[in-house]
Amino acid sequence: MTADEIIAQYGPREAMEYDVVVVGAGPAGLSTAIRLKQLAQEKGHEVSVVVLEKGSEPGAHILSGAIMDPRAITELFPDWKAMGAPLNQPVTDDAFMFFTENSGIRTPNWLLPECFQNHGNYIVSLGDVTRWLAQQAEALGVEIFPGFAAAEVLYTETGAVKGVATGNMGVGKDGEPTENFQLGMELHAKYTVFAEGARGHLGKQVIAHYKLDAGKDPQSYGIGIKELWEIDPQRHQAGFAMHSAGWPLENDVYGGSFLYHAEGNQVVVGFVVGLDYTNPYLSPYEEFQRFKTHPNVRWYFEGDAEKGITPGKRISYGARAITAGGLLSLPKTVFPGGALVGCDAGYLNASRIKGSHAAIKTGMLAAEAAFDALQAGRQHDELSAYPQAFENSWLYTELNKARNFKQWFKKGRNVGSLMTGIEQFVLRGNMPWTIHRLKPDHVALRSYSECKPIRYPKPDGVISFDRLSSVFISNTNHEENQPAHLTLTDPTIPVLVNKRMYAGPETRYCPAGVYEYVQNDDKTERLQINAQNCVHCKTCDIKDPTQNIIWVTPEGGGGPNYAGM
Repeated sequence: MTADEIIAQYGPREAMEYDVVVVGAGPAGLSTAIRLKQLAQEKGHEVSVVVLEKGSEPGAHILSGAIMDPRAITELFPDWKAMGAPLNQPVTDDAFMFFTENSGIRTPNWLLPECFQNHGNYIVSLGDVTRWLAQQAEALGVEIFPGFAAAEVLYTETGAVKGVATGNMGVGKDGEPTENFQLGMELHAKYTVFAEGARGHLGKQVIAHYKLDAGKDPQSYGIGIKELWEIDPQRHQAGFAMHSAGWPLENDVYGGSFLYHAEGNQVVVGFVVGLDYTNPYLSPYEEFQRFKTHPNVRWYFEGDAEKGITPGKRISYGARAITAGGLLSLPKTVFPGGALVGCDAGYLNASRIKGSHAAIKTGMLAAEAAFDALQAGRQHDELSAYPQAFENSWLYTELNKARNFKQWFKKGRNVGSLMTGIEQFVLRGNMPWTIHRLKPDHVALRSYSECKPIRYPKPDGVISFDRLSSVFISNTNHEENQPAHLTLTDPTIPVLVNKRMYAGPETRYCPAGVYEYVQNDDKTERLQINAQNCVHCKTCDIKDPTQNIIWVTPEGGGGPNYAGM
């Protein structure tokens, strides 16, 4: 049965009315809800706010490095430290390394541009920060519905967004309702705020529906892959933050690493690869595993019996797409009936590898615009005060300084490093030129016949690991008897185009082993989708060269359950 047929047979759906519906309980969505309730308390007015979260709890799907700039959270909660916000480990030292295969050169700290400096910032688990924000939101009266995935945008007769509908529960793989079937519900609002993170499922639809990206540079993305380790105290330096560029990536591939020493002898190590890479043989996951074998990196994780140093223990793993286009790729962030905030719009500052402060700030700005509109008796119109406030904010100034960062690296790492140094260190971000991007990431792949295969070493199970063992420690789980949430517009394209022209890049760009080519009984090939492995990173939705793979929301509560990430 189709979704419409299910509604026709089991409907109508129950509808709930709110002043504001927020889609996504990440830093942006929760900050939107919190600020609305703060303003309501200050002004003595009641505002009803609900937040939908597809994860099993707020924070379950949150993945970030993360070094957090506390500027925005200080505006939201000036006394966050006394309130117990989990920002406990300040950055004590920065190192930026340029790696060759067997050595590394550290840039003197006095030469680091401001965007690479982290004093005053905190090494955090963004998942834990999100859980804390959820507690503050609920204490203010915000309703949070975890395990409910917003699956459909609802429109008024005049074309404004009037809310969302959650997905049906208990639909079997064959598309038929099972004995556990539960019809989704509609949540209607005067304003709906989309805060789903990078490449949000509904945000993507809203941008296309209202052509919000018209006249903008195509959005650019990277995939960030991260592991959490516990290491020997003798090799732990609380507050030390290291970033690197260079090996193992080729000069024409945008990307780099991070290694942060958090509290409690924990280290987070991660790798970012720009999804505009051209070689279909490249595997971001394998590049990350190879990176960890560098002498300057593996030293933190390997043991040394003679010195009494115990090997590190890998605790968790995850992956997530991040936006990198910055200000030039930012779509119009308002439309009739709602707004886009945080990474759903693309506010991340790629030059700083930071987005949480931008998410919190834009959530606050959208909330302030929505609150004023509600007090004026408005609904379903454009919150034009929100983008106006952004353009007058410190965040706009910050992103404007970094507007060329990703574009320079398309000219190679050497040119990118040189021009970033000139723009950020010499000119302090006050450059008179703007560099534009013209093509989206998915068109960047070249035919495999034009490219050199990349031979990756086998994982050793000590420093480097295979995909499936990694997915296991991400605590990823999906109800098996449900329709696959990774869909193909045309099931023949993977074999006819992707395999023949690009050597099956799905098997390499996915960091969770979701895609594999298998033989049918008649010796023909097909693309098999192991949707139960999906960590919701959205890379396939972005990088598929034919844009044939469409990520849709699975049943609420499915996906990863990140701990400490």
